[in-house]
Amino acid sequence: MNSHLVNILLVEDSPTDIELTIEALDYAKVSNKLSVVEDGVQALAFLRQEGRYAQESRPDLILLDLNLPKKSGLEVLAEIKADPELSFIPVVVLTTSQADEDVVNSYRLHANCYITKPVDFEQFLKVVRSIDDFWLSIVKLPRK
Repeated sequence: MNSHLVNILLVEDSPTDIELTIEALDYAKVSNKLSVVEDGVQALAFLRQEGRYAQESRPDLILLDLNLPKKSGLEVLAEIKADPELSFIPVVVLTTSQADEDVVNSYRLHANCYITKPVDFEQFLKVVRSIDDFWLSIVKLPRK
């Protein structure tokens, strides 16, 4: 079990999905630090602690959408998993895509899991609770 505050990075460009995720985390009583970036370039800058993200802590868990501007989620995932300084961070692909190709490519790039976002809030809440139960309560996350 994780006894420390878990830093979560949400990489999501949809304001509605960002708000929905924040509400679901609040509703599920997930009391961890959530940072949000809205495109793939910002995600990598955040993870590499560059520019305005120089003082940010590296996340313990990444929630990654695939449909992002500037750099796709698959490109971001590939760069994360190819970088020895970042590759240990678990990446949960959390996206609306149900395409088999996206699922296969995500796992080929070493995503830790692939979750399709439900459109219904109650179902989305169940997904967030599942993420909390598994990734934030059961799994031992790496600390570096």
